[in-house]
Amino acid sequence: MDLTPIFLSLKLACVTTLILFVIGLPIAYWLSGRSSIPKLIIEAIITMPLVLPPSVLGFYLLLAFSPKNALGKWLQEHFDIHLVFSFEGLILASVIYSLPFMVSPVKSAFIHLPVSIKEVSYTMGKSKFETLWHVLLPNIKSSLLTAAVLTFAHTLGEFGVVLMIGGNIPGVTKVASIAIYDSVESMDYANANYYSLILFSITFVIVLAVFILNRKSAKSPLE
Repeated sequence: MDLTPIFLSLKLACVTTLILFVIGLPIAYWLSGRSSIPKLIIEAIITMPLVLPPSVLGFYLLLAFSPKNALGKWLQEHFDIHLVFSFEGLILASVIYSLPFMVSPVKSAFIHLPVSIKEVSYTMGKSKFETLWHVLLPNIKSSLLTAAVLTFAHTLGEFGVVLMIGGNIPGVTKVASIAIYDSVESMDYANANYYSLILFSITFVIVLAVFILNRKSAKSPLE
């Protein structure tokens, strides 16, 4: 059995989770502040992938970054960037599609932190960045871990979005979910079962590990 689709899926999930961890934290922190119309609009846009069919998002990304359209042509001519039917395109699509899975849990954790924690930090002369990095983030470690795992697992199982913008190029964009679909289409159920079982096992182990770590973290202050 060719394990390349599995490795591609793991690589895509790791890169996407890392990127979203970097950009998702400041977005979640900003959204957790006082509500405003611009924030509501941006939060609605971020949440859209949760309710939109993946094929819809993939279709519009395909149109946007196609060399035949203005944006895709500009990227290709000025930066030699080809996002359609490339692994880089899969990363971009996955970042957009999995963004709410990173932002929502972290934003909720920030909102539920006592305001006094932030106020005490400011009183002690800490800057906003120092307060975020040294005070707030350590208090939401379990939410950060949960958000990262949800993002990783969601990206690992993507199908519609990656198929639309990445196509089905072996060794380049043919991730495990597409390999499963291809195997079923060709009635190779044994191969489809192998890929499915590997993805199921990886996801189960990761999610179980997070539950165990969060349980230990919740018990530690009482021990």
